[in-house]
Amino acid sequence: MGRIKSFVGGAALALTMGTATLAETTIFYGHSGPARGTVPAALNWFSERINELSDGDLKLDVQWGGALFKAPASVQGISNGVADAGSIISAYFQKEMAAYSLADLPLSGANVWVGLRATDKLMRETPEITEHLAQQNLVYLGTFTASDVNVACRGVEINSVEDIAGHKVRGAGVYGKVFGELGATMVNLNIYEAYQGFDTGLIDCSQGYSYVIPALKWHEVIDSYTVLNWGQLGGYGMFMNKDIYDGLSDGQKAVLTQAGTELPDQFAKIVIGANAKAMDAMKANGFEREVKVIDLTEADSAKLNEAAAPFLADWKENAASVGLDPDQLIGIFTQAVAEYTAEFEAQGCPWTH
Repeated sequence: MGRIKSFVGGAALALTMGTATLAETTIFYGHSGPARGTVPAALNWFSERINELSDGDLKLDVQWGGALFKAPASVQGISNGVADAGSIISAYFQKEMAAYSLADLPLSGANVWVGLRATDKLMRETPEITEHLAQQNLVYLGTFTASDVNVACRGVEINSVEDIAGHKVRGAGVYGKVFGELGATMVNLNIYEAYQGFDTGLIDCSQGYSYVIPALKWHEVIDSYTVLNWGQLGGYGMFMNKDIYDGLSDGQKAVLTQAGTELPDQFAKIVIGANAKAMDAMKANGFEREVKVIDLTEADSAKLNEAAAPFLADWKENAASVGLDPDQLIGIFTQAVAEYTAEFEAQGCPWTH
């Protein structure tokens, strides 16, 4: 391949010559979180996969822990070339990521694989979204999900929607807002502060994800875990500086596209496995503290969806304000959800057959 010149500060796309005949193109990638957990595992897989597909030409150099930019500055950091690419959480960027934040609403349901595949299809195959990102000097590479949102509690149990009222709850995005509308007192903490919040009595409950229970040691401080069977936070993914992307060869772009298209299956496998391991431990009393697992009924999950309707209306207004067609995007997304749900019901997840 031809030489690609490095950019100012070394944070843009650079070429490193391994030998006289072998070149390696390094994509400097910014990630605001630590180098452990489900997303870092997927980023490491992505780096290995593009290296494999490109016969050693492409790889990621991930800068962990916000070394290049913090999460609230990721759009500007990638767009301005502080990094060649990086992770973006849509919740921080309601205007810039208006289309992507559709995946943060409970339209995909709780199935992690379905949500990932539908979100990737929406982002990858909708010209309107591609153009909106291009206006910000961004290109979509692939998607993650925080997983399906459930709720852990200490000293109380949520057995129905009616049990939400009156409790002090740490929320997650729209799902937290819905709990607030249903009578919970919302407490502003991030997920890493929830353990201390439980321990001190600042919160009774925290929304979160099954794999978080052992990862953040919530099993030491909670008594119950309610599976909401509701929705997930899916507006979390990989984006690239468009100027840098446009400077790649067609072959390099094809490698990124293929790896990005494979990412939903790979990430779903990682997350579903981590969630199952945590759930199995709780159900088998595998932790030193007993955690009661509760499944919300379909009727209660329907009540949660009904309570989320005003927030979908807010999303539509926001999407329209940046020139997107919200009804068209909802139609594309919900159709994709239906298609992948039918595939899942017929065949299960791809790695199981």
